[in-house]
Amino acid sequence: MTVVFEKEYLRDLYKTGRTIGKKHRFQPEIARKYRFCIGVLLAANSIEDLYIINSLNYEVLKGDKKGISSIRVNKQYRIEFTVKDEASEPIVTVCNILELSKHYK
Repeated sequence: MTVVFEKEYLRDLYKTGRTIGKKHRFQPEIARKYRFCIGVLLAANSIEDLYIINSLNYEVLKGDKKGISSIRVNKQYRIEFTVKDEASEPIVTVCNILELSKHYK
């Protein structure tokens, strides 16, 4: 799959393991697992490949987040993304990394 990043801090977090701004700082373990999860998205041939990796907890979100999918970084964080099926390969747009304890606010 092709992975694109909606926001610059998400791309920076993947490429360097850290972000420039203070607003989007993450612990080193979260950054490492985020980079691993993006690597899994890059290696997958299709969304169906994510179903079999139980630790990712792939799910299609409902309600006000309809059309967005997510995978888990760990029990506390998840990566939200959209999937656009193209003729050659799916394009995944990473939208957000979200702390689950705060996502209902």
